[in-house]
Amino acid sequence: MVLQYTEAIATIASINFDNLVNFYTKLLGEKPANFIPNVYAEFHLTGLRLGIFQPKKAHEFEFETSAKSRISLCLEVSKLENAIAHLTSLGYAPPGEISIASHGREIYAYDPDGNRLILHQAIIRSH
Repeated sequence: MVLQYTEAIATIASINFDNLVNFYTKLLGEKPANFIPNVYAEFHLTGLRLGIFQPKKAHEFEFETSAKSRISLCLEVSKLENAIAHLTSLGYAPPGEISIASHGREIYAYDPDGNRLILHQAIIRSH
């Protein structure tokens, strides 16, 4: 048996829903495609739907901390320095330095809830 699915959606739970939706609206330069106040916001990115939801009161304890999360939202950018400047202008400057990976240059940053963002610029190789 195979899991039958139609799309993949990455979601972020936030007790600070309005603040996080505002951050992603400014970061991505677009309003949510779907929005239910205090419940759900969904951004349609190239190749991904990103949802932000307010957990129900009975489940808030599961989402109170995102420390040491193993999942990151990686955004491929064309100019890493411009992306860093934009994030910095929003008040969320990356705390570290640009690192060189085998597949490109990247830097870790964090959204207002502490979720890890990886801004990545691919190295273009000619064959």
